[in-house]
Amino acid sequence: MRGHGVSQRRRQSSNGSRSCGPNHLSKPDIGSAKFRNWEHEIGNLAKSPNVSCKLSGLVTQAQWESWTADQLRPYAYIALDAFGPGRVMFGSYWPVCLVAASYDTTLQLAHDLTDPLTGPEKDMVFGGTAARIYRLEAQP
Repeated sequence: MRGHGVSQRRRQSSNGSRSCGPNHLSKPDIGSAKFRNWEHEIGNLAKSPNVSCKLSGLVTQAQWESWTADQLRPYAYIALDAFGPGRVMFGSYWPVCLVAASYDTTLQLAHDLTDPLTGPEKDMVFGGTAARIYRLEAQP
């Protein structure tokens, strides 16, 4: 079921300081008429400072055989604009992504979608945000 994550995450966003957030940008129904609803809900979720989101799974929400980066770009840009790079983290959605793209293609897509970001902002999306939220320590 696509798009089911938004209302669940809205309820969780009221849990105070606990970090939470939607996986796969809350599973937008890519290419449907529900785009504005999804955009509105993502904006509402982003109003809660303890909510973050994962830039993941977009290829599995689009038509598996025919998705394009241009088709997925608006979803990534809206999430990055709403949450900021400090509350967005990359996720590959491996092995599920394999129904629509290889891991390498999925990773390259994420780099392409974050191309407008600065180097430090990309560092947040590709590791820093997850390290902070999951309280991970760098290993030597």
